[in-house]
Amino acid sequence: MSIADWPSAIAHVDCDAFYASCEAARHPKLRGRPICVLSNHNAMVIAKSYDARALGIRTGTPVWEARRMAPHAAFLTPDFRYYGQISQQMFSILRRYSPVVEVYSIDEGFIDFNGIRQLWKKTYRELADEIRHAVWHELGITVSVGVSVSRTLAKMASEHHKPNGVTVVPVQAIATFLAELGVGEIPGIGRSRAALLCRKDIRTALQFARADERLLQRLIGRHGQMLRHELNGRAILTLECEPPLPKSMAKTASMGRISEKRRVIAAYLGYHALRLVADLVAKQLLVSRLYLFLTLESFECRGLEVGLDLPTNSLKRINGAVHHALGRLFIEGERYRGCGVVATQLQREAHAQPDLFGLMREDLRQQQLMQAVNAINRRFGEQAISTAQVRTVKGCSVGPRFRYPLLLAS
Repeated sequence: MSIADWPSAIAHVDCDAFYASCEAARHPKLRGRPICVLSNHNAMVIAKSYDARALGIRTGTPVWEARRMAPHAAFLTPDFRYYGQISQQMFSILRRYSPVVEVYSIDEGFIDFNGIRQLWKKTYRELADEIRHAVWHELGITVSVGVSVSRTLAKMASEHHKPNGVTVVPVQAIATFLAELGVGEIPGIGRSRAALLCRKDIRTALQFARADERLLQRLIGRHGQMLRHELNGRAILTLECEPPLPKSMAKTASMGRISEKRRVIAAYLGYHALRLVADLVAKQLLVSRLYLFLTLESFECRGLEVGLDLPTNSLKRINGAVHHALGRLFIEGERYRGCGVVATQLQREAHAQPDLFGLMREDLRQQQLMQAVNAINRRFGEQAISTAQVRTVKGCSVGPRFRYPLLLAS
């Protein structure tokens, strides 16, 4: 295989029926049965195994209809924390093969394969097979792997032999590969765009790759030009290993009851603040402003924006700001049904400028404490360890094995 066949090399790893596969791995007795994972309120199917799909069950199928179509299937309540743990382990496996990995979603990612053939002394197909076998043997789930010279081609390749397959598309095989695929199978080309392209007699992915660039720009804009380059083997879209900085992070919810007691509202806000800080610490982010709101019984919202003294992810500092704002928002005698805390003006911890008075260094103790709390909660369940105040919030727990009060470091 010549160097000209691989001007660049990108692999796309895509889990097969991820949520259902996680459940089959956790409950081996379910293997061989159709599996449907339901929405939080068990109203509809949000994920299904391939054999459930073969019976006509689709994402969004009401549960009563799915039970009628497949009475012998397993219908399971989702466990997103567990799915997240499996996802993290899967990406850890991928990083053994290359340090450059993009987490595209919970169940799929891209790997920079440039230069690793020489390192591992294996072909791209052998490496893809090794990744597939490692994930299966260590996690009990299957993945499909596509390898090609651009992101778009790699993603299309991983779909080509699903489930549990490998497809490798070097430069010399691109035309043959694209000729077999419809234009609607190109990532980013939905039904309406596919119909528009078909009206212009662009029906296959190969015809799209060979279409006039100005025509594609007129029909679907600059994205069409980028896709055309990608399908012709020119890697335009690079891997994004650092997730984009969010504009805000929110922790909000209805309380599930109406209350006029300040201590109840304070407990719920404390719960939201704890969850917010856990996320900030886990994602290595700092916040400079908070928006706090209360939802009245009438569904009217009353909110207040609060500036913090410095960018922080300290639970003590954020809790203090939240409860100070509550004192300004809460009115005796009013009845409330919900509340929330929103973090805005976020920045990455690594990019923060030290303050003159060393306050950010003081916050480091709180950060280390929260990292320990996150590690315990990941192992033993959400809110296994929390603030004593949060314990008064009914329904915020998912049944941990034990719960300790959390003492705030001064």
